[in-house]
This record gives sequence, C-alpha cells and structure tokens, in this order.
Amino acid sequence: MFLVADNLQITNPVFQEAVVKRDPIPVQTCVKRCVAAGAEAIDINAGPLTKEPEERMTFLVQSVQAVTKLPLYLDTSNATALEAGLATCRNRAVINGISLEPQKLEKILPLAAEYGVDVIGYLLTPTGQVPKTADERLAVATELFEKTDRAGLSPQRVIVDPVVPPLMWEDGIEQAMAFLDTIRTLPDLLGFPVRTIAGLSNLTTGSGPKEKKLRVERTYLAMLAACGLSEILLNIFHEETVRVARTCKILRESKIFTWEAIP
Repeated sequence: MFLVADNLQITNPVFQEAVVKRDPIPVQTCVKRCVAAGAEAIDINAGPLTKEPEERMTFLVQSVQAVTKLPLYLDTSNATALEAGLATCRNRAVINGISLEPQKLEKILPLAAEYGVDVIGYLLTPTGQVPKTADERLAVATELFEKTDRAGLSPQRVIVDPVVPPLMWEDGIEQAMAFLDTIRTLPDLLGFPVRTIAGLSNLTTGSGPKEKKLRVERTYLAMLAACGLSEILLNIFHEETVRVARTCKILRESKIFTWEAIP
C-alpha cells in the first residue's frame, strides 16, 4: 500500500500565510517531516486557489520539489492553477483529481493526456454527489473509464477513489461498507487490474474522542488493505496508523514472514 501524505493543506493557516508571503520555510518544514515519517508521495492540497492561481500553485510546487524527489499529487479544482503546477513540476506528478462533473471532464481531464500524468478519478455523479451504494459507485466507475479512454488515457493511469464517507453521516457506516465492496468488485467488473486510493482522514471527520477516532482509522485501514486498496491518502504523522499500513503491506505482499520485518 502506497502512502500519500495529506498534511500539506492550504486550509491550515500556517500554509495560508506562507503562500501569501511566498515563504517556503513552513511548507518545506512540513514536507521534510512527512518524508521522515515515511511518506512515499506528497499531496499538495491547494484548494480552489481563487486568487493568483498560477503564481500560488507554482510557488507550492517549487517549494516542495526543492526538498524532495517524491511524487507530487497536485490537488486543486482550479484548472489554471493545475496546469501551472504541471508545467513547473520536475517530480512525477499526479492530478488529484477528476470526476464526471462536466467542468472537470472539460478542463482537467485533457491536462492528464497533455502532460502524460496519472489522474485520480472520484466516483461522483455529474452533479458532484456521492453515490449511496456500491452498485451506484460501480456504474459511475464504468462511465468514468469510458471518459478517460476517449481522452487517450490507459486504464493503468487512472487511480479510482470511490470516496470515503464520514462515519457521522446518517448512512456513514453503510457507505463505508459500500466503499469496500466497490474496490473489491472493480477488477472483476471491468476486466483489468484497477488502481484505487482512499482518503482515510474523511472517515473520522467531525467531533469525537481522538483515541477512538484513531482506532477506527486503523481498523478501517486494515479492511481497505484486505480488499486490495492500492494507495492510501492519510495523515502521515499518525505513527501507529502508518505502522498498521506497513504491516498490512507486509502481510499482503510478502511470501515469507519474519517478525523482524514488522514495524
């Protein structure tokens, strides 16, 4: 299971100020900590970037790639900012992301083909709604792959995100189980291996006891691994969660078990 750090989020006031002042130090300090904690990629969650989109995304990408060679997941709904980030990025880039929403198909999907990068595809309806059942998610996935195929992307370049629901939603548990059913079923339905990703932090969004939230996070992570999840987007500073992820990877991929391999 590939570990993508979600710690660099523009909603954090520290990073907001850093972007406004063009001060790379707070951004780079965070990235260095993420690398030290075991991140295998960095998600740059820049938000919509309504002000100075090109300049701000360029600043973020340059700041991050100055201190790491890890892949960068460029996370914004602003196509102008995204293109600036792709043009600047020297590391392997991944677009985060697209969906069946018309604006994203029109503005963002072509960038994946133009720049030859992988793209995360969210299983959302054309109106941006989260499907309630596994069957609904699978129907969206089929249509999404039709769209990416027409755009010239091979299936191997698409990373499917069925959208982890907050458990606090009225049907949160039901939808969390539907997520598992979706990633388990996708390869058989489509007839080829499917790369998948989950935003783990979404699961425990909202108020709740910290220790219980972390316990739920780790438990669901193991369930995701058992269903064949490829990548996990998570708070890389949750040390025990990272250890669980690494242990899941060992148990799922190793041929010979040794206690020394367990983190």
